[in-house]
Amino acid sequence: MPTYPFWQVDAFTRKALGGNPAAVVFDADDLTDDQMLAIAVEMNLSETAYVMRSAVANFKVRFFTTFAEIPLAGHPTIATFHALAEAGRITGEGRVRVTQELKVGVLPVELDLWDGQPQRVIMTQKAPEFLRRYEPEAWVAALGIETDDLLPGYPIQTVSTGTPQAMIPVRSLDVLHRLQPDERALKVLHAEGDWFSLHVFTPQALESEHAAHARHYAPGDNVFEDPVTGSATGGMSCYLYHYGLVQRRAFTVEQGHFMNRPGLVDVELDGTPGAIAAVRIAGSAVTVITGELHL
Repeated sequence: MPTYPFWQVDAFTRKALGGNPAAVVFDADDLTDDQMLAIAVEMNLSETAYVMRSAVANFKVRFFTTFAEIPLAGHPTIATFHALAEAGRITGEGRVRVTQELKVGVLPVELDLWDGQPQRVIMTQKAPEFLRRYEPEAWVAALGIETDDLLPGYPIQTVSTGTPQAMIPVRSLDVLHRLQPDERALKVLHAEGDWFSLHVFTPQALESEHAAHARHYAPGDNVFEDPVTGSATGGMSCYLYHYGLVQRRAFTVEQGHFMNRPGLVDVELDGTPGAIAAVRIAGSAVTVITGELHL
C-alpha cells in the first residue's frame, strides 16, 4: 500500500487554529488527477497542495480545491514551504530563496530561516491584470447590503495575480460585519463572470497601522467563506495601490477575524500605481498535524 507524508498547516498566523488551514502532500509524483481531487475532498479544506519533483524549479506544486485544480494559491504556498522547511527539505539560514513550478509558470519563494526553522514565507505572484468591471446592483443584492455601503468612486472589478478574483470595496468594517451573502445569487454571478472567487474589503482595519480588512467568498467551492486568502490579498493589494487607496508599497492587511481565525498578511509591491511589476505576500505558519496517507 503506497504511503505519502502529509501535513496540515495553518497559514498567516503564529497561533495554532488561527489563519487558514491547508493540507500538504509530499512525494505526490505518481498520484493521478482523480486521486488528488479525491484526497482534497477527503481533507475537506479549501485547498490541498501536492509537492512533486520539477525539471525547471526546486519543486513542482499543484493545488486542488474540493472541486477542481487551480493554477495558483496563496495560503497553501505559505503552508507548503513552511512544511518543506520544517521537514528538512529546505535548509539554510537567514533569507533562503527557492523556486516553484506552477500552472502559471515558475515563481520564486523566499523563506526566513532561524536555526533552520521557518519564521516567515514570502510568495511572489504575477504582475496584476485588471479585468472586467461590473455594475453594482446585482452584487449588493447578493451580499445583503445596499449600494450606499460600497466605497464610492471605486469599481467592482476582477483582478488577477495568477487567479482572477472579483474585488468589491466597501465603506467600513461595519459593512463587512453585516454581510449576508446569498450563495445561490453569488453562484449566478459566478457563472456569468470572469472570476474564481470574490474578495470584499474596506480600507478600514481593526489595527490602525494596517491597510485593509477583508472577507472572501467562493460560491463555486465547498468552503464558502475562506479565512485568510493569499491569492486574493495579492490582487486586493494591487487594487488598493492602483486606485490610490494606499500610497505605500509595503503594508499589512487583516482577514479571518469575523470567522474567529484571525490572520495577517504582509504585502510588498514593485512598480508604480499604473505599472505594478510584481506583488509579494508573506506570513508565518504553524504545523498542526503530521502523518501519512495510506492509499
